[in-house]
Amino acid sequence: MSQAAQALAITLAVALFAAAVVLAKHRFFPPDPADEPREDVAEYISMMVGVLYALVLGLALVSVWETSDNASGHTQAEAGALHQTYLVADALPPEGQTKVRAIAEQYARHVVNAEWPRMAGRQDLGSEGWTMLGQLRAATRLPANATPAQQIAAQELLSQLGTLDEARRGREQDAQSSLSPVLWVGLILGGVLTVAFMFLFGIQRNVTHIVMVMGLAALITFLVLLIHELDSPFGGYLGTDTSAFTRYFPVAA
Repeated sequence: MSQAAQALAITLAVALFAAAVVLAKHRFFPPDPADEPREDVAEYISMMVGVLYALVLGLALVSVWETSDNASGHTQAEAGALHQTYLVADALPPEGQTKVRAIAEQYARHVVNAEWPRMAGRQDLGSEGWTMLGQLRAATRLPANATPAQQIAAQELLSQLGTLDEARRGREQDAQSSLSPVLWVGLILGGVLTVAFMFLFGIQRNVTHIVMVMGLAALITFLVLLIHELDSPFGGYLGTDTSAFTRYFPVAA
């Protein structure tokens, strides 16, 4: 089963469970007309809880969305700089051209096959990638008899390597970023509390109560699952994939 189907199944299961609880409440604890005057207080408290929970949801969504967007941007910038390094190497002397291209291809394979699984598991990437970047810089050094065109190409290569270095640092930071545990506690407890307040109302019509609770429970479950997926910027159904690198380099998994 795909992750999208799993998320849909979980959302539906939560909504059906909420509906079953509503039916049980109306069956065993029917609304008491004598409690109606107290509904104004319950409605006010429920409204305040709902507003506060909406703020927590918004904060969590913005946080994970920003991390996911940064991860995609850093990956695109890193892959683009590596590709430009590979192309500009044409202007280097034959020996330097061969070295730069070989290391660039090796770096792409390392990122796709070694670093990506580690990032999905929030593991340390190690120093091998940085060692390859150092080798790339060393390969751009020119002999004393280099032509002006080769010198210009070497400067361009250093510029691209600087961009690559910065993007790589950003990618490493994005891979270690995660939503605060405090926000996760607020999302789970706030969602449970928000749905639980729906049972304080003495709604006479069962169908109306069921629809309201099912809709609220399904929406909260969907949003929490969405936040969970976006909280893994390099893994999961919505995470950034390796296509930015494999588009330019034929990497075999």
